[in-house]
Amino acid sequence: MKTATPNHPLQVNRRAVVALLATAGVTGAVADESYPARPLTLVVGYPPGGVSDAITRPVAEALSKTLGQRVVVENIGGAAGALGAQKVASAAPDGYTLLLGANAELISTQLLNPKQRYDGLKDFAPVGLVTRQAALLVASKASGVKTFDQFVDSVRQAPGKYSYGTSGIGSFLHYCGEILRDRLGLQITHIPYKGVAPLGNDLAGGNIDFAFMGTGPATRSLIDAGTIVPLAVTSATRLPNYPQVPSIAERAEAKGYDLSGWFAVVAPKATPAAIVARLQAALKQALADPALRKTLLDMGGLLAGQSPDDDNLPKLMRDDQERYRRFVVSANIEIQK
Repeated sequence: MKTATPNHPLQVNRRAVVALLATAGVTGAVADESYPARPLTLVVGYPPGGVSDAITRPVAEALSKTLGQRVVVENIGGAAGALGAQKVASAAPDGYTLLLGANAELISTQLLNPKQRYDGLKDFAPVGLVTRQAALLVASKASGVKTFDQFVDSVRQAPGKYSYGTSGIGSFLHYCGEILRDRLGLQITHIPYKGVAPLGNDLAGGNIDFAFMGTGPATRSLIDAGTIVPLAVTSATRLPNYPQVPSIAERAEAKGYDLSGWFAVVAPKATPAAIVARLQAALKQALADPALRKTLLDMGGLLAGQSPDDDNLPKLMRDDQERYRRFVVSANIEIQK
């Protein structure tokens, strides 16, 4: 068998590629085309049952197909998603530990807790946007409120009497509530919960009258059971899976109200560019899958690619940080010391 000489074309090309990758700061090991060579972990910073988990699992399944390796979902709940994000920020930057994160853990939690050990903008390598997600304003059946107009009238007729729940202080859902309160001049108290499950239980039991919740399976099951009533959606237009529910913006004095959170895949900040590019291509291919697109739409998702900012995740994150910074000030949210 002949041995390739140093001047063999294939040998020269291989060396050229390695040299080029080295110049770009990518080691030979990182540039190995075998990536991924083992299963990946996709962390979600919330327990099972909520909208974050419901989005993460089908995305993981689709990525498993496009990457050719199993993608395992790991739920790490707590601190509005920050515990899960911290794990990924501290993980080895080898492309095997990723985060499917949202506005809260990637943007707002740091504004509320300056001692947080990671920076959402600096400590992650953005892979790509998965979906934007509107929220629902809902009422408990016990409240007797069945429409958005009735909600506004009830709160205005009894200033300070009512409260609304969300999944946590500084969350996207809290943001939706405070912007609505400010826009319509409502005197209503925010009550933060530690997750969707306890909030749903209190709504079903009539212990709280109103809430902002995600549009996923947990909320849908409560609606279908008749224990909560959907009043309005936070997007500018009605959602395909809730066509009977008006948008908040349909009320004249709330015209222009249009809020949606987002979910994105990120990797630890020092993840090599070649691996990030591989993940970006795999995610783009996964999001083109009709089954995944239908799943996201069925959960009230607004598919990525509908806005010019969708293809520029770093800009989207920077813009959101400024938006949330203004929100923290205007809502007079207490900053942790």
